[in-house]
Amino acid sequence: MAKAKPSRGRKGSKDKKAATRHLDRVLPGKPVPKKLKGAPESAQELLAKSSTLLQTSQADEALPIALRALNQLKSENGTYTAEALPALSLVAEINLELGDADTARDYFLQAAFLDPNGSISESQGGGAEKFLWLAQLSEEGGHDSVSWFEKGIVVLRNDITSTSDVALKAQKRKKLAAALCGVIEIYMTDLSWESNAESRCESLITEAMLVAPDSPEALQTLANIRISQTRIEEARKALADSIEIWKDLPAGNEGVPEFPTRVSLSRLLMEAEMEDEAMEVLERLVEEDDTSVEAWYLGGWCLYLIAEKKQIIQISAKDRTEDRKDEDLTSKFNLLSSRDWLMNSLRLYQLLDYEDERLQDHAQELVGNLNAELGEVLDEDEEDGAEDEDWESDVEEEDQPMEGT
Repeated sequence: MAKAKPSRGRKGSKDKKAATRHLDRVLPGKPVPKKLKGAPESAQELLAKSSTLLQTSQADEALPIALRALNQLKSENGTYTAEALPALSLVAEINLELGDADTARDYFLQAAFLDPNGSISESQGGGAEKFLWLAQLSEEGGHDSVSWFEKGIVVLRNDITSTSDVALKAQKRKKLAAALCGVIEIYMTDLSWESNAESRCESLITEAMLVAPDSPEALQTLANIRISQTRIEEARKALADSIEIWKDLPAGNEGVPEFPTRVSLSRLLMEAEMEDEAMEVLERLVEEDDTSVEAWYLGGWCLYLIAEKKQIIQISAKDRTEDRKDEDLTSKFNLLSSRDWLMNSLRLYQLLDYEDERLQDHAQELVGNLNAELGEVLDEDEEDGAEDEDWESDVEEEDQPMEGT
């Protein structure tokens, strides 16, 4: 943490004497420094202050402070030495937080130039982290991303074998598994056309499961591979095992996968026809962030699939029997909820200027289908009243005595 800057008192001699007496009490026998105030902060102090601001979601305030520190670490000819690594990485991370990926990549590239093999320790700003970021920020993707991931993987493997610290080793193992999963994702997307894509995925996921068998991300990636191979039962087991690891942990716990990872998880659960589990994940996501367009969209789609699976959509009233009354009520509730989730997604889409036309088109298509089944959306008060009437009508019908009894 950065040292507190001395407060500015009045310039009178009385104040100076008081300050001297105070220092004599705190540091008996020590000479009083000639400069008590106004001394410039060191690069290390500025970096500590900037890092604290970043951790408390004040990236705008953190950036100029980190840049001041970086400027102090420039050599006389205007270049950086390895001493600037912590500042370069911090400035890059702040720019990421501010949404400026291009600038972040430039700073990470400068860090990679100063520490090309990741041999400088993390405490001095080196290590694998910059390579892992560059893999994700690569403009080219494909093989370029893989090469950056592989640089980070080599460093992490060395870190794991060289440390005896149990906690640190576990942390590095988890990070290594995540990097291996990152390479797998590339071979399942950008490089899926390569002849060795499937075999690469198999070897990578094998290593990931060996180094971190309790990693939710590794299990999730294993499920993704198995779905692509149409080995659905194996995929379902991997997904269930992944959720079991973190489902009872509170929000904010480091054992809970990051938000985007859980959004991807919900998609995989839906692909594996585990809609109930997917809704549990999605309900938790919108509790944590109710502005996520994708989470609301996926929840609406999932509820739609649940109703569709029960074969209720487009079944006319005359086809329904008394035995299906309860199922019909549940399905109608799911359809109404589906529309609510999808409408929330579309409202946020417009509000946030979201950029995913395929998501928008599909959400609008689903809402159109739901309106055809349920009727057009009413004003909020009217809709609540109509729903109450429907429920009351259903209850009254259930209360009517059957003929012959």
